[in-house]
Amino acid sequence: MQALRHDDAPLIGPHAVLGRLDDEPEHTAAERRFIVRSGDGDRTFLARLPRPDTDPTRWAIEAEGARRLSIPGLLPVGEVGGGPAELPWCTAPYVPALPLPAALRAHGGPLPGPVVQALGAALARTLATAHAQGVTHAGLSPAAVLLTADGPRLSCFGAVRAAAPDGEHRSGLPGLDSGSLAPEQAAGGRPRPPGDVYALGAVLAYAATGHTVPERDELPSFLREPVTACLSRDPARRPQAHQLFSHPEPAAHAATVLDTATPSPIPLPASVVVALAHQSAQLLAAELPVTASRTRH
Repeated sequence: MQALRHDDAPLIGPHAVLGRLDDEPEHTAAERRFIVRSGDGDRTFLARLPRPDTDPTRWAIEAEGARRLSIPGLLPVGEVGGGPAELPWCTAPYVPALPLPAALRAHGGPLPGPVVQALGAALARTLATAHAQGVTHAGLSPAAVLLTADGPRLSCFGAVRAAAPDGEHRSGLPGLDSGSLAPEQAAGGRPRPPGDVYALGAVLAYAATGHTVPERDELPSFLREPVTACLSRDPARRPQAHQLFSHPEPAAHAATVLDTATPSPIPLPASVVVALAHQSAQLLAAELPVTASRTRH
């Protein structure tokens, strides 16, 4: 949990703000994420707000869309709020979580191969479930992946759609990770499942190397084929999400499978587990901001 900044509000809706989830430069995050506590002090949530340089109305539409979904592996949205006098916001039940970039920092570099392999299979399953329901996440990037003790959760739903309407170029827009943005989406194309697969390839490259656009030889051998396939500039040449974790047909495509027996939960490195425990301890010791306490009474 990161300390609040001088311009952070003490309240998000009725919830008291305890700290930031992220300690990333503003240009790398699709949204702002905070750990908050309910007015009665009994419940803790992860609250999310749009960036100040993005369209809050488009962000609110995506938050409401996410609230209507129930897909394992997607960060659930339980409450959507806001009004004419405040930015829109939404909440999810809090569990200790580290954004993927923070997990790499805690570990001191790229994650071990078995962790990346299991992470890739888990994320591919989440995307496959979403795609089977006609849902495109359109916001996958390293910062969107939250690692928890129970497995990864995908946040930043609809970040690409919120950044700009279809038909407008999205390259270089605030909050969009250029390395995770499929070329057709960068050019203004409607987000579709192949764009999620492209972003998945970038996320796995990041987890294994520390950046989203590595040279092929930088990737561990088990990732070279699947990541190269995911990052194809031609959407038609990318695998479908379900093909990345299931036994493929024909057998000649076996190199594109990430994992067929994913451990559950993902075997997180000890350094990441320690960071999650530290976050939980910080939360237990956190006191409500003075302004928030006065508001409650």
